[in-house]
Amino acid sequence: MRTFLSRALATIIICGAFLISGCRSDKVNPTDDSAQFVTLTDVVPDVILEIRYYGTYNFVGTRIDGYEKPTALLTRPAADSLKKVSDDVIAQGYRLKIYDAYRPQKGVDHFVRWAADLADVKMKPYFYPDLDKSVLFEQEYIMEKSGHTRGSTVDLTLFDMNTEKELDMGGTFDWFGPESHPDFCGNPETGEYTGDNSKSPAGRSISEEQFYNRMILRRAMLSHGFKPLDSEWWHFTLKDEPFPDTYFTFPVK
Repeated sequence: MRTFLSRALATIIICGAFLISGCRSDKVNPTDDSAQFVTLTDVVPDVILEIRYYGTYNFVGTRIDGYEKPTALLTRPAADSLKKVSDDVIAQGYRLKIYDAYRPQKGVDHFVRWAADLADVKMKPYFYPDLDKSVLFEQEYIMEKSGHTRGSTVDLTLFDMNTEKELDMGGTFDWFGPESHPDFCGNPETGEYTGDNSKSPAGRSISEEQFYNRMILRRAMLSHGFKPLDSEWWHFTLKDEPFPDTYFTFPVK
């Protein structure tokens, strides 16, 4: 009996301390809880929004499930870090342009259904002309889980305030192919342009200037706590993301 009471008391003490500290239990699944998220423009008012999955110009060709407004949501830590990135690039003459941020799980599910429909290829000329749609799962262009759904990942580019145009990155957002890799035609670790386009099935290349433009974005993001993805020059995730194992389902609104 003493052992039981001692264990019960210890549990109460630990739980009490846990609640006082403001931490969340690993067993709590805040899947539908949007309280930890902020509207990105409230924190980073200088960003430009072009939420591709709210419109029809994306690889699916229609509005994606779960995108009820053309806005961007992120966890507060990710938004705060992106504010530092924004201040950094503004000092260089650029603004951040956001294509996607938090993505509800129902949006990812929409991608999966689309990828399984091999007959729907209306956007193939614009986003995956070198690929047969049947390989999208195999080559992991489409997956059942996405880091975006955890709320601390963002897809973005740079907008040049002098030319009033997007900075030329040598390829469109959501292009399915090696041309989107940060190491295409160069070494992202050193920032050195090599011109090596041997990975491109169609022999495409990007110029030295286009590679350098990608590196401007990459350096700014890595300098303020984000980590890159090795297959997409536009994709970055907060290193210390607050919900590394949680996939949220609330809509973007």
